[in-house]
Amino acid sequence: MLMNAHEARLTDLRKELQKRGLSGFIVPISDEHMGEYVGSYAERLKWLTGFKGSVGSAAVLAGDYSGKGAAMFTDGRYTVQVREQVSGELYDYEDVPATGPAEWIAKHAPKGARIGYDAWLHGIEWVEAAEKVLARKGIELVPVDGNPVDAIWQDRPEPSAAPAVPYGDKLAGRSSADKRAEIADWLKEEGYDATIVTALDSVAWLLNIRGADIDKMPVALSYVIARADGTADLFIAKDKVSSDLVQHLGNAVTVRDRADFEPALAEFAGKTVAVDPERAVAGIFHALNDAGAKPARATDPAILPKAIKTAAEQQGHRDAQARDGAALVRFLRWISEEAPKGHVDELSAAAKLREFRGISPDLKDASFDTISAAAGHAALPHYKVDEDSNITIPPSSIYLCDSGGQYLGDDSAGTTDITRTVWVGPGEPSAEMIDRNTRVLKGYIQLDTARFPLGTNGGQLDTLARMHLWQAGVDYGHGTGHGVGSFLAVHEGPQRISKSGGAFAGTGTPLAAGMILSNEPGYYKPGEYGIRIENLILTVPVEIEGAEGDWLGFETLTFVPLDRRLIDADMLTTSEREWVDSYHAKVRALLAPQLDGEDLAWLEAETAPL
Repeated sequence: MLMNAHEARLTDLRKELQKRGLSGFIVPISDEHMGEYVGSYAERLKWLTGFKGSVGSAAVLAGDYSGKGAAMFTDGRYTVQVREQVSGELYDYEDVPATGPAEWIAKHAPKGARIGYDAWLHGIEWVEAAEKVLARKGIELVPVDGNPVDAIWQDRPEPSAAPAVPYGDKLAGRSSADKRAEIADWLKEEGYDATIVTALDSVAWLLNIRGADIDKMPVALSYVIARADGTADLFIAKDKVSSDLVQHLGNAVTVRDRADFEPALAEFAGKTVAVDPERAVAGIFHALNDAGAKPARATDPAILPKAIKTAAEQQGHRDAQARDGAALVRFLRWISEEAPKGHVDELSAAAKLREFRGISPDLKDASFDTISAAAGHAALPHYKVDEDSNITIPPSSIYLCDSGGQYLGDDSAGTTDITRTVWVGPGEPSAEMIDRNTRVLKGYIQLDTARFPLGTNGGQLDTLARMHLWQAGVDYGHGTGHGVGSFLAVHEGPQRISKSGGAFAGTGTPLAAGMILSNEPGYYKPGEYGIRIENLILTVPVEIEGAEGDWLGFETLTFVPLDRRLIDADMLTTSEREWVDSYHAKVRALLAPQLDGEDLAWLEAETAPL
């Protein structure tokens, strides 16, 4: 029945395209803010195709020129998932970056075709590249007036009406006025009159506001225009604005209706406006050009200062991690006792973890969809369990859980992200499982204890986490670390720890004191099991006797026991064993005061010295 619905939607879209004189249309996963997560009103790709992943796109031709006339584009993370969720009778499966929508259309559509796209959902650089690819085949890329998917989506949800709320200076550690002044100085230095801030977490950071418009990320749907004089305009739906918010923003911030954003761009005729091509849609560049303004491509000036956490934000993370650690201990003890009985499945495990996190009144949301992955599913690094894919956690297998929470208290706030891999009894894990997990652990420790000179970037550190796996002739396909926000996005740039290039554009960004990253090496055996160990780490200055220049290292923020059954102590060096014992001692000291009874007894047993 569900597949019939998607077939009907595809047919309706083709009729709508033909009505508009279009030969095809490209459907991205993004919204008008180019964010990782989108509101239900913007889930056009999911509604049309059934695909539930976080990265992907579709191309639909109005006529069946060749093949199926439609294609889904995903990268290697979703090779399995896309085939489970999207009908192969309706769509070709295409792998990115080997190909993309423009390349596929150039191959399948005839000369003279007019291919539509929504300029408020695509980045300008994608548009320019796609235009070149299609022009070589005599195909025109056409911005549409109104999205054709919206025209056929009869029960499309409305955007969230949740209010935007003040986020106190005590939590942020800096006032909005101070942040706006920093950006104003940058604008004057670069010769720009203003900048358009489109990323929702940048808007939230700049104005010290939060919201509830996107699941897993506490932001409000809005735009900001920040000017070189330190003033700013906030474009947001009027029903989301309270008198408290207006008072919090102050006289230097003018609140305007969200619907006025595009017309407001016409006010910059003859002026130079900084716009981030990675985070702002093509429609903004088009509107500025049409108005006679001069859009200058520049990175969002909030990105780097947002990544360098204030002392208040750093402490907020520590506090959130302490709450989170207690929840994880309760969960891991529960898994160790219940999963071997054979009645716990991936969905019920994820729900139980949410229940344990919810013991803290400060939990406001998860920070992303929990990756609750049993057996072969654990070998899919970005697996997302749903009713269709859900399986029982098999006894005598590996279970991987990657999860996080958004915590907001009166005095502190933070965002967590942690992965633990555990053995579900009865019996013992295989020698290979123990070997691979121990190599992952050794790589984790190597990166955690790294000392490096100021100016070092994440690409230069990435090998440390992989070296012990490489010695065994194995590797993992994802990055080793991403930035993390403060009661904001769980994935935050610009810093990354990863092999150079690819999706990790921030790999070359030098690490700076105050940056928070994940440390998450792994190993995945397709169809059998997967292993990942992930903690969050804070970049801090370190003192080295006799050192020349300034040096940095990492402070561990996440404290949850590691599964001892998957560690071969004989494979660890003396210093690595000492690291594990020291780490477990800190886990015990931090979490024991929050636990009692069987949970406390389990914690003490799991954190005993190796």
